[in-house]
Amino acid sequence: MLEIHREEIPPRAPWARVIRKGETLRIVDSHGQQAVDFLCYNAAQPEERYHAPNTIKKAGHILLTTGDRLYSDRANPLLTIVADSFGGHETIGGCCSEPSNVMLYGVANKGCRENFLKALAPHGLGWRDIVPNVNWFMTVPVGAAGDAAIALGASKPGDYVDIRAEMDVLAVISNCPQVLNPCNAFNPTAIEVVVFA
Repeated sequence: MLEIHREEIPPRAPWARVIRKGETLRIVDSHGQQAVDFLCYNAAQPEERYHAPNTIKKAGHILLTTGDRLYSDRANPLLTIVADSFGGHETIGGCCSEPSNVMLYGVANKGCRENFLKALAPHGLGWRDIVPNVNWFMTVPVGAAGDAAIALGASKPGDYVDIRAEMDVLAVISNCPQVLNPCNAFNPTAIEVVVFA
C-alpha cells in the first residue's frame, strides 16, 4: 500500500478527513489503552451515515474485527475492517459527553460529543448528525443477564485497525478525553492515523 497521509492526533482532540473509495485508514493506538470514538458518513450525501444496528445484525456480534463491515442506515457498506491487531471493537456504548458525564459522574467534563461537534462543523453537520458510534480499542463486556460496564482499556502500544472505504467516506474521530471511567486507563494519550492508497 502507498502511504498518502500520516498525522498524530493529540490526546482529547477531534479529527476528520474524507477517505476515498478504495483507500485504507489505519488508526494506531500509539501508547495503548486509548479509546478512539469513530463516526462515518457517505461523503457525497452525509445524511447517509453509520448505523450500529445494521452493522451488528450483519456481523452477528457486537464486537467488531477483521472481515466485519460498517453499514449505513441505508444498509450500504461504508467501510470494511481489513486488518486488526486488537480484535473486539465496541459498538454499543456510544460517546461520552458533557451532559452524560454530569449524569454518570457529577462532573461537567467535555467529552467525545463535543469533539465530534468541532470536527463536523466544517462539513455543515451538527448535533442531530451524531449517532451511536464505534469505539475502537474499547470493550463493554455484556453479561448473561444483559448487564454491561466499560472495561479498563486493554489495547497494547502499537495496536491498530485498518478500515477500507467502500465509498467516499467522511471519517470522524474523537481521540477520547474521558478520565472518569477506565476506557483510557484514566490517562488519554495520542494516537496516529495513516491513509493508504
